[in-house]
Amino acid sequence: MNAIEEIKSRLDIVDLVSETVKLRKTGKNYIGFCPFHHNTHTPAFVVFPDSGTWRCFGECNEGGDIFRFVMKKEGWDFGEALRHLAERTGVTLEAPSPQKQAEEEANDRLRTLLEEAVIYYRYHLMQTPAGKTALAYLHKRGLTDATIEAFGLGYAPPGWQTLLDAFSAKGYQPDELLQVGLISERQTGGYHDRFRNRITFPIRDALGRMVGFGARILDPDDLPKFLNSPQTALFDKGRLLYGLDAARKAIRAQDQVVIVEGYLDVIALHQAGFTNTVSPMGTALTEDQLRLLKRFTRRIILALDADAAGEKATLRGLEIARQTLDRSDELSFDARGLLRHEARLQADLRVTTLPPGMDPDEVVLRNPQEWQDILSAAQPIVIHVMETLAAGRDLEDPKTKSDIVAQMQPLIEDVPNPVERDAYRQRLARLLRVDERALTQLGPGSPPARRRPQIRQPASRQTVDLPQATPEHLSRELEAHAMRLLLRHPEAIYRLDRALQRAGLQRFNAQDFEIGPYQSLANLVFAALEQEEMEPTAYLQQATPAELQALRDELLAPLPKGEPAQDKIVSELLRTIETLRLLHVRESMQQLRFLQEELQAQESTSSLNPYQELVLQYAQARERLDQALGQQILE
Repeated sequence: MNAIEEIKSRLDIVDLVSETVKLRKTGKNYIGFCPFHHNTHTPAFVVFPDSGTWRCFGECNEGGDIFRFVMKKEGWDFGEALRHLAERTGVTLEAPSPQKQAEEEANDRLRTLLEEAVIYYRYHLMQTPAGKTALAYLHKRGLTDATIEAFGLGYAPPGWQTLLDAFSAKGYQPDELLQVGLISERQTGGYHDRFRNRITFPIRDALGRMVGFGARILDPDDLPKFLNSPQTALFDKGRLLYGLDAARKAIRAQDQVVIVEGYLDVIALHQAGFTNTVSPMGTALTEDQLRLLKRFTRRIILALDADAAGEKATLRGLEIARQTLDRSDELSFDARGLLRHEARLQADLRVTTLPPGMDPDEVVLRNPQEWQDILSAAQPIVIHVMETLAAGRDLEDPKTKSDIVAQMQPLIEDVPNPVERDAYRQRLARLLRVDERALTQLGPGSPPARRRPQIRQPASRQTVDLPQATPEHLSRELEAHAMRLLLRHPEAIYRLDRALQRAGLQRFNAQDFEIGPYQSLANLVFAALEQEEMEPTAYLQQATPAELQALRDELLAPLPKGEPAQDKIVSELLRTIETLRLLHVRESMQQLRFLQEELQAQESTSSLNPYQELVLQYAQARERLDQALGQQILE
């Protein structure tokens, strides 16, 4: 028994959840109000003791095991949840290797060094004559002393070796200062301070640990305007979001995050009470950053200035490859890239624009309500691009109509949900005042419209029989088999998604698994496909966290019945995922029927049934899965 199974065997999920959720026994399960979204009328959060899992049948529509519950509640990754639950249950985790232990100790010393740098820069801001100019600038931007202190803002003095000399006197070696990016190497030999005559912004990870600095110029002749720490063992800009350590609780409480461009924007918005705000520090959003945010919410608003969200930037986002945008020095609006992220992460990504020539901090200082109104006006990505392309153009001109359609068609076709695709086509047709049927035909530069496949009904039966086993055991076996195939063949996800969509089903995602470690491994598979530096299987070997390596190796052990033939991998993976989904749907429908009966017994005079729509959705999903599995049987 590995550490994950040992923890589950020692910890009852009902006891764990009951610490934060008031549960009531109903039949063999327990229900309560979901702790992850606001609801005080109808309990929709169910704990299943037999399988050791939970599910929210309300707004969240998520579920998982004890690890997933702790991860979502605390905003932790799997490793953090594992260590917490291991300590709680007395399970001994495998000791880190001497090399790993030495690395962690070295990182702790580097973080201590960065914390001392925060104090050093703050002293120069508040206590030195040279820092008065920087302090006056921050006050001019509307920041109070309390806010300046809360965010640890400081000032890097203008000398070339001021910090180097000060920290050398404290016993730090130049190599350590270089490792955290506080100094740089001279081309002629030796070192100099990296940040000089700049306002400094401490950058922390989601847990509040120091990882680096950002710095803004005071002298307009200096370049660049903003300078960040270089890539280090602690600082990876593509995996960090400025302000997340201060925003995480508000993001979870409001179930929404707002992404702005600059450090000062984040700070001013927090000062004004909009504490669910973060920044990607001036670069294109990465999927790692969005996955980080998804721990706290799926509702994401990207607030762009009028230039960044304007027509030229929009077209650039539609035409330039994402790897080019990732090297940009400015926050770029990559519509298709964001749509891919939205679909894969099952997020709700929206875009809003600012008044021309204004930054978020200027807006909120002028009128906080104006900022709230801007956020309320956020639109889905496709609608934002549609209206941007149409703004200020002659929509009576047939050539203009054709041009807009040619640019919108690929974007709409990228939307995985068929209902949303149809809605966007209808909106575009109304905007351009054309027949919607014209948008589904081929046009110059437009791909063919997607057609829903005609799925033959099984001749002998209307539903598919699941293999004989307890639902809990069968679910575990299916999840393990799917994970074995994915770890061996990560690229199969692309063909799996196409097969699922041909059957009218959603793309594969980590939520297809209820077991927390499998969800984490599935996200790692997605990351392996997203990166381009090495083969996905090699990436999985290198990037798997220590706490998941034993499970990964166990799943990669030779299959009892041998490896599937190469041409059968996708069909076997497809059948496994569809069967797993069908099992989850049937179990969910059974629980929903029970909740409906209980509601009717308690509120016999009420005609309101909050579960009815969800029951209908599950029934439709069951029908599609029955058809898809039946089609595979016929083939």
